[in-house]
Amino acid sequence: MSLNLLKLQIVELIEKHRRITAVADQLGLKQPTVTYHMKTLEQEMGVRLFEPRMDKIILTEAGKALLHYAVKINSLSSEAQRIVGEFGRMSRGSLRIGASYVPATYLLPRVLREFAAQYPGVTVSLSVKPSPIITNMLLNHEVDLGIISTEVFRQPPIELRTICEDELVLVCAPGHHLASYSELSPALISTANLILHGKESSTRQMTDRWMELWGIRVQGFLELDSLEAIKQAVMQGGHASFVSRLAVQSEVERGLLVVKDIPDFEYVRNVCYAYNKDRHYSQLLEQFIGFLHADRSSTAPVSGVNKEMLGSI
Repeated sequence: MSLNLLKLQIVELIEKHRRITAVADQLGLKQPTVTYHMKTLEQEMGVRLFEPRMDKIILTEAGKALLHYAVKINSLSSEAQRIVGEFGRMSRGSLRIGASYVPATYLLPRVLREFAAQYPGVTVSLSVKPSPIITNMLLNHEVDLGIISTEVFRQPPIELRTICEDELVLVCAPGHHLASYSELSPALISTANLILHGKESSTRQMTDRWMELWGIRVQGFLELDSLEAIKQAVMQGGHASFVSRLAVQSEVERGLLVVKDIPDFEYVRNVCYAYNKDRHYSQLLEQFIGFLHADRSSTAPVSGVNKEMLGSI
């Protein structure tokens, strides 16, 4: 038995639309043709995969098990066609970049502008998500390259290389009571009204570990997913927050925010680019990484990642 790619596409689209008419429209087929492929797939697998429910079609438990692999196979098939199409035509193509909030906002705009100027025919799509989500997108081949703020981790087949340091600091407005102290202690920080990042953020995960280590229990706090919203709220004067030093350089230079070192903060975080070793290292990807290197000439390997691994990206 050999699985037909079209049938696997139908499985994925049935889960998405739950209507044969919508699946047929998206694939450019007639409804009876879609129905035929669904029936023959069930015959080939020897199990029921689709179940009519009112005016919809849903996947059975066996269908959902097949869906897990159909999504991966369809993604790899699409990627293979796209990568092969890049050869011999560097003036066209597409790149899917995933980035966490700090590099997406404070590092990538200049890189994207310079890359677009040299390769105007290349389409670059950017997904901005927390670092753990970008890592999962790399694992699932949903993006070609991840640019994330992260601690060093090992999660084969993901590989990392440092672009620059991304130190976490505590920020407050000049009139905030913490601003007058030359050095802070965990006890002092516990007296502040804090604004915390969303739970999926790597910044939140690191600060939660630090607060747990020092027994800091925050009774009331704001939780915001937007880094810009956090900065604006802190500048109002009533709150403090843990943020990337890169993210507040402009506000600090203009005297809008004050930066304080976090006491006994031993976690090291960098802005890195991340790559899935299981995908082909395309020419476009090589060129884009070159622009990252040009923008940050101090690029150095992440501790614990060997030169042989780095050579493959």
